[in-house]
Amino acid sequence: MFAITKKELHQFFSSLTGYITITLFLLINGLFLFVLKDSNIFDFGYATLDKFFELAPWIFLFLIPALTMRTLSEEYRSGTFEILQTRPLTGWQIVSGKYLAVIIIIVFSSLPTLLYVITIKSLSAGGGIDSGGITGSYIGLIFLAAVFAAISICFSGLTNNAVIGFLTSAFSCLLLYFGCNAISKLPLFEGRADYYIEMIGIDFHYRSISRGVLDTRDLVYFLSIIIFFLLLAVQNLNKR
Repeated sequence: MFAITKKELHQFFSSLTGYITITLFLLINGLFLFVLKDSNIFDFGYATLDKFFELAPWIFLFLIPALTMRTLSEEYRSGTFEILQTRPLTGWQIVSGKYLAVIIIIVFSSLPTLLYVITIKSLSAGGGIDSGGITGSYIGLIFLAAVFAAISICFSGLTNNAVIGFLTSAFSCLLLYFGCNAISKLPLFEGRADYYIEMIGIDFHYRSISRGVLDTRDLVYFLSIIIFFLLLAVQNLNKR
C-alpha cells in the first residue's frame, strides 16, 4: 500500500503539473481573499477567515476531481492495472494506497494557507482571532476534501477515460455538497422533511464543524461517506 502511495506522490511531484495545481489553488484563494472587491477580507472589516472557508469547498470541488481523474482510469487505459494484478496486492490496498497519496497532496496544498491565519491575526485590531472556529473550519475542510477524494477515486475507477472520470466526479461532489441543501429548500419539503434532507448533504456537516464544535455525528457522517465510496471503488476494482 505504501509503495503505491509513494509511486503516486512521486508521479505528482516529479512534474510541473503538480506544482502548477498547488500554485493555482493558492493563487485563486489569494485573489478572492485579498484582491477582488466583493470578496476580499479588507472590505469585510472583520478579522476572520470565513470567506476562505466558504470559497475553499468550491475550489476543491474541481481541484480534487482534477487530481484524481487519472488515479485508476489511467491504470486501465495504459494497461498497468494488469501488472498491479500480478503483485501480491488486494483491491483495498491499491485503492487505499492511492487514496492516502491524494490526502497527503491535499494537506500539503493546504499548509501554505496557514499564512492567511498569521496575516489576519497581525492585521486584527486587538491582535486576536477566533482560534477555535478557525481550527474547526480547517478540520471540516480536511474532512470535506477527504470525502471529495473518496468520491473522485470511486468514479475514476468506473471508466478508462480520465475526462469522463473528472466530469462524473465533479458532478457527484457538487450534488452531495450543494444538491441536498438546494432540494431541502423546495416548497414541497418546507416544514416537513427539509431538515432531514439537508442533513444528507456535506455542506450541513461542514458548517457544523466550522463552528468550532466537533460533534461525533458529523465525524461519523464523514467517515461513513468516505468508507462507502472507497468500498465501492474496491468492489469495482475486484470485478475487473
